[in-house]
Amino acid sequence: MAEDVTLLDEMAHWTGVAGRMQQLLMEHGASAALKMVDDTATILGENKKAGNELLETQTAWWNDAMTQWQSMLPAVDGVAAKATSDRRFRGARWEEPVFDMIRQSYVAVADQLLKGVEAVEGIDPKQKEQLRFLTRSFVEAMSPANFALTNPQVLDRIIETRGANLITGLERMLADAGAGQIRHVGEKAFEVGKTIATTPGKVIKETPLYQLIHYAPTTPKVQATPLLIFPPWINRFYILDLSPEKSFVKWAVDQGLSVFMVSWKSADASMAATTMDDYVLRGQRDAIDTIRELLGVPSVHVVGYCVAGTALSMLLAWLAAKGEAGKVASATFFTAQVDFSEAGDLTLFVDDAQLALIESLSPEGFLDGRYMGATFNLLRGRDLIWNYVVNNYLLADDYKPFDLLHWNSDVTNLPADWHRRYLADFYRDNKLVKGELAVDGLAINLSTVQTPVYVQAGREDHIAPPESVWKLTHYFAGPLRFVLAGSGHIAGVVNPPAAGKYQYWINDEAVRTLADFVAGAQEHKGSWWPDWLSWISDRSGGDVPAKGARIPGKGNLKPIEDAPGRYVVTR
Repeated sequence: MAEDVTLLDEMAHWTGVAGRMQQLLMEHGASAALKMVDDTATILGENKKAGNELLETQTAWWNDAMTQWQSMLPAVDGVAAKATSDRRFRGARWEEPVFDMIRQSYVAVADQLLKGVEAVEGIDPKQKEQLRFLTRSFVEAMSPANFALTNPQVLDRIIETRGANLITGLERMLADAGAGQIRHVGEKAFEVGKTIATTPGKVIKETPLYQLIHYAPTTPKVQATPLLIFPPWINRFYILDLSPEKSFVKWAVDQGLSVFMVSWKSADASMAATTMDDYVLRGQRDAIDTIRELLGVPSVHVVGYCVAGTALSMLLAWLAAKGEAGKVASATFFTAQVDFSEAGDLTLFVDDAQLALIESLSPEGFLDGRYMGATFNLLRGRDLIWNYVVNNYLLADDYKPFDLLHWNSDVTNLPADWHRRYLADFYRDNKLVKGELAVDGLAINLSTVQTPVYVQAGREDHIAPPESVWKLTHYFAGPLRFVLAGSGHIAGVVNPPAAGKYQYWINDEAVRTLADFVAGAQEHKGSWWPDWLSWISDRSGGDVPAKGARIPGKGNLKPIEDAPGRYVVTR
């Protein structure tokens, strides 16, 4: 009997702790909801028509909600199916009457809130997108799966561990709060240069902006034209050199390519004055000229990923204007944009207030990468925030060793002035395709680019939507191949053939829109990497022996240190 009393006392204690935690979260959510209501009222202003439509949708919401509370059976049309198919609510315990009612009520509320946004008229498209994003974020945050007392799996775990999961979760939450970001994997799950970014090579050049890595060949002969990869400086380069079985770098080396990689320096106060011109000329052009001189070749293949692809497009136009287009044999764009008129949800973070916020957060001239990391996580809040709130904090599950998520959390700092100008000039004002930007005083005209181009887009990309990436096909004048890959901004790119995952689409017909491309495209199972390799090999000028300067450190540039170098681990 005494043992039962003790157990009840402990359960009462920890239920009280969980209740308090949920109360705080609910209070925070209520504050967010009130702010959203105020923002909605401001947007609607005196627009009575929009207000009446919003009132009608709210009435429909109350009718739907009351139906749910009055009777669990039968469920409102479509709500039960949505609730049971939602992976947040899977499991036998969610099918029990109380929790089934909770999840169905939530789905009904969520649907009506989102429908309410769609019913609003009389506001400009960007305001509506902002309202839609805020509402979706609020709905995701208020899921009953995110709270201990309304998630049956968490309640079971509390009983199973006698509350230890709450203690562990709270410790993790406080640690993450101190670090300024949600941890997705264990702190020691991966080590750069030991378990990821392990492809052998040497750093052969270092500047205040970048290190240049030359990877060791694994074949007796290599293609005559080398490959130079420009990763985005918003993240670490080793997204393309994860574990060996996922590494694009290792795969390319094993296919007989001479591979070089730029590893950008994470910004500090010394880089406060860094501009797009620096990345284009003192970064990309400088690396191209370095490799040409090192190997004694007229040209190189280049890859630009994300923002580095945007910069690469500017470099190609600059080289064309200078009569130096022959330095680049081909250009490949991974999920890159030049026309930002349909650039997706990131545009919602670009306004005068956000630009002023960047300035206030950057007193030393650089923006802490954790702010950008949080922004990207917000774009996929359900997967990259709330999923980990439940698993890491409430359930206290063991961290899963996922190399891609380790990379996702390994943020880089950005030059603040460059970042402000990038958001304003590209995302807000779309100046690149309007011909309103210059590099080193030379106006940039993308239509002068005749370099052969390979463009890859991700079908589910939320950072560079495929409709936006497709627009590259409208601006370049040379031969171009477009490939639509399955998955998103990362997994759509990092898809090794051996994995046998996803698919890609090719359409060799000349079409104007992405919809037309898809309508006439042929689907191919697996990775698009072999298609790219075939395309680039046709432009490589045959093979040469893998000796002399083709071996890292054996040419005029002596090795500074082993790959992956120190810039990639500099915070």
